[in-house]
Amino acid sequence: TDLRPLDVLSEAVPAGGLARGMRVLQAQGLRGLQLSASRPRALAFPASRLFIHCDRFPEEFSIIVTLRALRRAAQRNEYIFTLMGEESPGVLVGLRYAPDKLHFLFWSQERAGGWQSRVTFPNVSLSDSRWHTLVLAVSGQSFSLTVDCSVPKDVVVETPFPASLSVRRASFYLGNRRRRKGLFTGLLRQLVLLPGADATPRMCHGLNFKVATLSVPSVLQDVPAKAVSNEVLKYPYETDMKVTLGARPRCSKQEKAQFWFNASQRGLYLCNGSTWLSMLEVQPRLDYVEEHQKLVTNSETMGIEVFTIPRLGLFAATANRLTPPGSAIYRWTDGKFVHYQNIPTHQAQSCKYFTIGKKIFLAVANFEQNERGQEFSVIFKWSRRKAKFLAYQRISTHSARDWEAFVIQGEAFLAVVNHREGNNHNIDSVIYRWNPRTGLFETNQTIPTSGAYDWEFFTIGPYSFLAVANTFNGTSTRIYSHIYIWLRGSFQLFQSILTFGAADWEVFHIGDRVFLAVANSHSYDSGMPAPSNFYAINSSIYELNITAQMFVKFQDLLTYSALDWEFFSVGDDSFLVVANSFDGFTFSVNSIIYRWQGYEGFVAAHQLPTVGCRDWEAFHTAEGSFLLYSSAKEPLSKVLKLKTT
Repeated sequence: TDLRPLDVLSEAVPAGGLARGMRVLQAQGLRGLQLSASRPRALAFPASRLFIHCDRFPEEFSIIVTLRALRRAAQRNEYIFTLMGEESPGVLVGLRYAPDKLHFLFWSQERAGGWQSRVTFPNVSLSDSRWHTLVLAVSGQSFSLTVDCSVPKDVVVETPFPASLSVRRASFYLGNRRRRKGLFTGLLRQLVLLPGADATPRMCHGLNFKVATLSVPSVLQDVPAKAVSNEVLKYPYETDMKVTLGARPRCSKQEKAQFWFNASQRGLYLCNGSTWLSMLEVQPRLDYVEEHQKLVTNSETMGIEVFTIPRLGLFAATANRLTPPGSAIYRWTDGKFVHYQNIPTHQAQSCKYFTIGKKIFLAVANFEQNERGQEFSVIFKWSRRKAKFLAYQRISTHSARDWEAFVIQGEAFLAVVNHREGNNHNIDSVIYRWNPRTGLFETNQTIPTSGAYDWEFFTIGPYSFLAVANTFNGTSTRIYSHIYIWLRGSFQLFQSILTFGAADWEVFHIGDRVFLAVANSHSYDSGMPAPSNFYAINSSIYELNITAQMFVKFQDLLTYSALDWEFFSVGDDSFLVVANSFDGFTFSVNSIIYRWQGYEGFVAAHQLPTVGCRDWEAFHTAEGSFLLYSSAKEPLSKVLKLKTT
């Protein structure tokens, strides 16, 4: 093998075309092979075409796979590939995935006659209709799986991979084990065997980890060119299409692989046997914003959270100031939010929806004490029987402003921002870890904060970060906010950024670029001369510099006591909307939508009249795209519809 990459997928694709049982489809900008269940043996080739000089499978190697598994595949076992002997039903080497698991199969010859061995990697979720790249490194008893360049999952087993596995008279089978059952139903883009090396360093060197490439068949790379003569295109996936016009037709097994052209939206869709998948469509562009709904709330609203409960649809939770009646939950019904449930809160500041397995939670940050003089924030749990949220766990907090929920290496965490204790703003905020045995959150780590307002969790490749917005240290709002990185089981300081009454962090991606925006609310320092306006100050956008391994300032934008940023997209365009709350004279201040203009950065595009704007949420429904804003100065929030062309 000369330790060169062996492109299994390319070997299965004949030069100048495709084998029977193969089709090329495009999804999310990338091409992949769809395999047919009718002819599994057609999706095979002799192993001798790869192992030219040696008929032994490598003792140490990596397998690199880029695939897109369909959501419906989550309920079944599907084979990515197998290597099988000509006269044996057993799998010499194979890779298959099951619900939340990946299995590596190999034939162990330690016992008489051989034995099928299996190495299982749990908590591997691939069936989400998105592209993923897997790197499986094998060496003796050690097996390591890296998914999208995240933290490797290492498994050590008793039975080592055989040192001398014969592949004589064996064949590779793509997406099957020589029969129809267990056929791979998704798209396969890359399947490479790299002998003698761990391929992870070669694959994980950029930002677009999910589509990292070692070797991809030419048919999946560039758009094929037309022949010099006026022939049909080179590859057969360009021909034999049936296209339906008119209104949205039915998509069932009978219509599978048929196309539908939606003339009104200028879109081309493919039936996968159950739903229409977008293949090509004209992207909408934001034209203007119009008022869609005036949402009367229980009282002034300090924060909002929009979320979806499976099989029930879209909901919004408002963190309201007054007690009673507390805060409220609304359900999206017939194109508008309708009151669904009240929950008891005490000057609530924010809500955070999250799930752990099949459990659904809503954490509320309470700013004030309850009727008994106790200061608790509350985690509510969704009751499927009663179809509403019920109090589940109380956690002692100190003028809590925000909750952030996140998962690291399969473990669930919940972080609370403690704003102050009495008049002391320099106190600890707390990170809690979910204990699956007790079913409760328990203290895991404390982090010193200063009048903090917000947590923001995000990941970059295999690394996890947590940014805190520090607002006031007792004498000044001109203080450092901090970004922490998860290392060796805890968060450690990564970078400090000077902020001015920071109230919010918002992380977002544009292409391969990573940005972090801070909302600065006001500039005050007891030891400095008062500025002409405490509230008209710049909020800043920072961009991750990979070389420097830090965030560097990208752009300043003039804001007026900014309390929130929200990033959203319309078609191919990216936007930021800021919550301007007070200009030093009035709470009736325009909040601004900024459009991403590439080299120019973010440019003001729309001015939205708001009153004491506290929070923005962007969401999408079948009726279109919307923005929801909350007012901290009146019991009225508004739903705005994004009108597109």
